Amino acid sequence: MIEKINLNNILFLDIETVPETENYHQLDDEMQILYEQKTQYQRKDDITAEEFYDRAGIWAEFGKIVCISVGFFVIKGDVRNFRVTSFFGEETKILKDFNNLLSNHFSGPQHLLCGHNAKEFDIPFLARRMIINGIAIPDKLNLFGKKPWEIPHLDTLELWKFGDYKHFTSLKLMCKVLGIPSPKGDIDGSQVGHVFYVEKDIDRIVTYCEKDTIAVAQIFLRLRREDLLIDDEIIHV
Repeated sequence: MIEKINLNNILFLDIETVPETENYHQLDDEMQILYEQKTQYQRKDDITAEEFYDRAGIWAEFGKIVCISVGFFVIKGDVRNFRVTSFFGEETKILKDFNNLLSNHFSGPQHLLCGHNAKEFDIPFLARRMIINGIAIPDKLNLFGKKPWEIPHLDTLELWKFGDYKHFTSLKLMCKVLGIPSPKGDIDGSQVGHVFYVEKDIDRIVTYCEKDTIAVAQIFLRLRREDLLIDDEIIHV
């Protein structure tokens, strides 16, 4: 039961991704063809691959990570803090820094990762981008050969499903129904690519990503019927 999990052993996370190039025509000819094939069932008949390119960030083969935000509890006696930090910049450095965090601080058998839809999106995306960038996959992300129910990580979407595999609930909706302040600020996931490439405002993306990470932790607390974090307990480092 999740009530028995030591909060200090959980690393909460969220990632933000964008298309690997700013526009479709920056892909080479072969990648354009491959993207067209990859998206043929997602696009409506009148939508071209070029027009659909703003969605490329959802696939690790055509996207890249621009921010990883993580948070973890530090509980000592009656004092509870939630420390939040982010990795951003060049993708290879982001992945290496995140890899080092896992290897040095969250590599034990008792440690768990937790995100919203993380088993389906964040964790596979991280592992694939590490392979593409020639980075060794840390043990916590190396899930080869494991069945879905053998993966040791936590997923707030999965916890909310209660076995209903057809059900999807967004992070924003879960926050609303559970009485958690909305994590969303002035942008949403569909706008991250524009903010990154056109506005070149990585700080705005980092803020957005950290809010989602905090929201995941808040949802986990509500699922355990525990008090939500207050602002004074959240420390940005």
